[in-house]
Amino acid sequence: MKHQFDIAVFEGDGIGPEIMEPTVKILAEMATAGEYALNFNVVPAGAAHYAATGESLPEASMDAARNSDAILLSAMGLPSVRYEDGTEISPQIDLRKALTLFAGVRPVRIFPGQKTPLNMPEGKEVDFVLIRESTEGLFHTQGKGEVTQDEARETLLITRDISEKLFRFTFGLAKERKQQGRGPGRVTCVDKANVFRSFAFFREIFDAEAKKHPDLTADHAYVDATALWFVLKPWDFDVLVTENMFGDILSDLGAGLMGGLGVAPSADIGLEHAVFQPCHGSAPDIAGQGIANPLAMILSGAMMLDWLGVRHDNPKLVKDGTRLREAVEAVIGKGEVLTGDLGGTAGTQDAANAVVDMLGQS
Repeated sequence: MKHQFDIAVFEGDGIGPEIMEPTVKILAEMATAGEYALNFNVVPAGAAHYAATGESLPEASMDAARNSDAILLSAMGLPSVRYEDGTEISPQIDLRKALTLFAGVRPVRIFPGQKTPLNMPEGKEVDFVLIRESTEGLFHTQGKGEVTQDEARETLLITRDISEKLFRFTFGLAKERKQQGRGPGRVTCVDKANVFRSFAFFREIFDAEAKKHPDLTADHAYVDATALWFVLKPWDFDVLVTENMFGDILSDLGAGLMGGLGVAPSADIGLEHAVFQPCHGSAPDIAGQGIANPLAMILSGAMMLDWLGVRHDNPKLVKDGTRLREAVEAVIGKGEVLTGDLGGTAGTQDAANAVVDMLGQS
């Protein structure tokens, strides 16, 4: 009997629906050939929905997300559609907070054939994961900061409860990567503990968790130095963990190392739920033209398969997640079918078809 998994699908804004369509099709085809079934439930949310209805994340959509086995979310938000306070529509952040998705997982990989602005030394490989706390930090007062005529304030929040969950997840991931031969088992806490008491608190909780994992190496780095080292020696990193805003910034820098946001997937994971989405925005300037890069969305789908497989002890799902990731990487590495952001001329469907063809060869 096949395992059944319900997937809530948020198609997003701008190019969101265009990159979601081929991703869902690929995942559905893989499920048909596998030992599991994926039931996709498309639900409304986003800036366009807000403009039409006054709701950015309807309660029914929130319920569907909460009751699903996983959530697949495309790019959301439109610069032209904002709340009354001037902030952009961002249901993805509302989902993170409502479902306590504290671990934002941002993989950074540079493999043979992939274009990168780095001058890569021979024999070096970049394969690390940045874990961004995704529910508090400097995003805590999102939309609720204090603003007067003369000053504005936002509140950074770091709690012991969320930090302990975050660090347990991070060390667990480092252990998994070490067992898979993908990393040395090194965890780096990225903070600014030399200036802010909140980050000294963050580091103290990290160190307490590190003592429970003598088989792993734990160290620290200030966020400004980490940005420098991302460029000078990214191959030294394995797993990094940091606060929400620092992670937001560093994850885009990591995407730049890989050649752009078009190949940067992500996941936001909690104890019971997980959202999988590309790191890039909705790019309304190219929406409807059929030229958007779907690869980050497809890679996020691969991350979803892997997470479901591990969570439900389903080796076929894990295997398919790896197959899909490797198929995308092979397409990028060959460089024959690339969208404009990667220096090619292929359209959205061309890139997706290339992934399908590569899957057929695996």
